[in-house]
Amino acid sequence: MDTPDRQLRYFVRIAELKSLSRAAEDLDQTQSGLSRQLAALEAHVGKPLFVRTGRGVELTEAGTRLLDGILPAYRSIDQTLEAVRQREGVTQGSVRLATVHTLSYYFMAEVVAQFVSSREHVNLSVMGRSSPEVVALVESGKADIGFVYDAAVASDALASTPLFDDDMCLIVRRGVDVADGVDLGAMALRLVGFPPHYALRKMIHSAGLQPEFVAEAETIDAMLKLVSSGVGACILPSRIPEKLLADYELRKVAIASPVLRRRVVAITPAQRQPLPLVGELLDCARRIARG
Repeated sequence: MDTPDRQLRYFVRIAELKSLSRAAEDLDQTQSGLSRQLAALEAHVGKPLFVRTGRGVELTEAGTRLLDGILPAYRSIDQTLEAVRQREGVTQGSVRLATVHTLSYYFMAEVVAQFVSSREHVNLSVMGRSSPEVVALVESGKADIGFVYDAAVASDALASTPLFDDDMCLIVRRGVDVADGVDLGAMALRLVGFPPHYALRKMIHSAGLQPEFVAEAETIDAMLKLVSSGVGACILPSRIPEKLLADYELRKVAIASPVLRRRVVAITPAQRQPLPLVGELLDCARRIARG
């Protein structure tokens, strides 16, 4: 049975995502079914609650008044429910985590290991994606928390928690005559890189470098294998483990110029209180980031 509570919950999600189609996907509803629920609520209120725009929907004046009136109440209800769950000692559940590929090689593995070691009944799913894809997953509600480079986060729908700064280095084959403190601007760079929409690829161009990208790869392993075969060098975070590079007979070269640095952040939905397990995972990431 359709209830006012359900219709109002749907209304809140449409307002948060500013898109009927995205809200339908997030709520696991058909768009036509969600439209009917919205139409029923608008008929009850007696006013249209949204207007369509080229990018989605925007609240009308009546919709804004309704959202301002009910959102604090729903947040209070959700927080109370989670507080009760915590007091009852809930130690199981699911957390969906999305992360940029590079972090899984030197940061996320430690975060995940520490988090699950004391929570054996928690189901943690990890999705490796590009930074824009991680942002989209958290925005749409398909991931509960994401770990990305800050340059990719430009959304009022997301709360961002700084973790640490990531300096880049040049990865070359052993025996290649390149010393630490290299000036990349003075080199004829032949690089293996991520595809153009990846944050690290964009960072290279933003620094004023115009290298020749001789190959592209979407995973660190594929990239290191290509570098090992002599195709070119690559630019990756300097925290990449030495042992991993040793397996490919590669080494790091410190970069003096230009400075290539990105801040790693955790992102969660801004308009929803994180679930207790998500909060615990974020606390775990903070502790590891502090070292």
